Amino acid sequence: MMGLVPFDRYDRDMLRAFDGMDDLFKSFPFVESTPAFPMDVEDADDKYVVSAPLPGLKKDQIDVELNEGTLSVSVDKKESDEEKGKNYLHKETGEWSATRSVYLKDAATQGLTARYADGVLTVTVPKQSAKPNATKIAID
Repeated sequence: MMGLVPFDRYDRDMLRAFDGMDDLFKSFPFVESTPAFPMDVEDADDKYVVSAPLPGLKKDQIDVELNEGTLSVSVDKKESDEEKGKNYLHKETGEWSATRSVYLKDAATQGLTARYADGVLTVTVPKQSAKPNATKIAID
C-alpha cells in the first residue's frame, strides 16, 4: 500500500518526467513556431491589399491564386544546379515550400493585380458589391 500514488497526483508526476523534453526541442535550430512567411491583409475601402515579404525569391517561384474568395500565395524555392555544385562547409538555406491563404468574402475576380518588387509581394484584390445571401420566401 505504501507504493501506491493517489490518482489526483498521478498525472502531475507523469508530466513532470517530460519537463526536460520541452527544453531539448526548443534548443534545436530548425524548430520554429512562426508561420512560413508573414502575410498582411489590409481592408482599404474598395479593395483588399495583401502583402508578403518574400526576400531572395524570383517571380517564377511564387504562385498567387484566387479561388472562390480564398486568396492563396504559394512559394516553391528550389536550389539551382549552380548552388548544388558548391562545396559548403555550413549552409542554412535550402529548398522549401509554403502556402498561406486568406478568405476574402467579397473579393472580385476581375481587376486583380500582383506586383513583386524589392522582395515584397503585393496583391490588390478589388471588392465586389455585396450580394444579398438571404432570399425572402412567401408562405402560401
